[in-house]
Amino acid sequence: MAHRNARLTVHGRRLLVERVRGQGRPVAHVAKELGISRQCAHRWVARYDTGGEAGLYDRSSRPHTTPTRTPARVEQRVLAARRRLRCGPAGLAHHTGVPAATCGRILRRHGVPRLADCDPLTGQLIRASRRGGERYERQRPGELIHIDVKKIGRIPPGGGWKAHGRSEQVKGRGIGYDYVHAAVDDHTRLAYAEILPDEKGTTAAAFLTRAAGWFAEHGITRIERVLTDNAFAYRHSEAFHQAAAAIGAQQRFIKPHCPWTNGKVERFNRTLQTEWAYRRIYASNHRRAAALPRWLTQYNYQRPHHALDGQPPISRVSPR
Repeated sequence: MAHRNARLTVHGRRLLVERVRGQGRPVAHVAKELGISRQCAHRWVARYDTGGEAGLYDRSSRPHTTPTRTPARVEQRVLAARRRLRCGPAGLAHHTGVPAATCGRILRRHGVPRLADCDPLTGQLIRASRRGGERYERQRPGELIHIDVKKIGRIPPGGGWKAHGRSEQVKGRGIGYDYVHAAVDDHTRLAYAEILPDEKGTTAAAFLTRAAGWFAEHGITRIERVLTDNAFAYRHSEAFHQAAAAIGAQQRFIKPHCPWTNGKVERFNRTLQTEWAYRRIYASNHRRAAALPRWLTQYNYQRPHHALDGQPPISRVSPR
């Protein structure tokens, strides 16, 4: 596959060589036809003369030697911090003093899997990853708010199977689920979440109203659009439609079966699980719920965000 910025594909290079060497036409004329410079055309013809057909394929730009590569002792320090802290490049940079970009290269060089593909308690690889789609970002706060619900199992008094292991005494207690409703601003990544008893339309509508008030208190006074999946509570609930209209927001829905379209809140849900819900073993559901507000404050005001150049989300909110 050609470089993404290359003007010619391998087929175009063959066409260039065929016209210059096969038909004997001037390089400058063929270059103009193909929309490239004469220097570029001469380069590919010369590569063909030197290496034949193989010369028309892209070469690796990797240097033969890397004298400025990070020392092995520093790499081992970063890898040890990753095993101990189970955090990404931004967090590793904060704890080790090594730049985040260097930490990311070290992790890739040693084949360390992404946190999203690992068990949050043990750090072991448990799933394959899916990559796809292009990143996008709205230009101003409040232009688009992502909303979603994450269902997590409730914890029985004294702790569940994570605390005591799987057994008949712990299994099947049937205490139900907590529904974590979350709203994330696309531009700032500022996030708001509540633990609610269900995901009905009236519940989601009330959450949207409170979320709008919370965002207004933090400098995002107007919400223009609300993006959700196609759940019944969002698409068919009259209460939710009225709540969106009341705050002056237009509703937008993702393409069916494409949850990555709502990726910013989906990613927040994953962070919420690994850094709050499953980060530690809680003795009761009440204790886990009590820890959520503190974690949200840390997420919005202190936690470095990779997409924000290591700054917390509050740093992007315009001062009032």
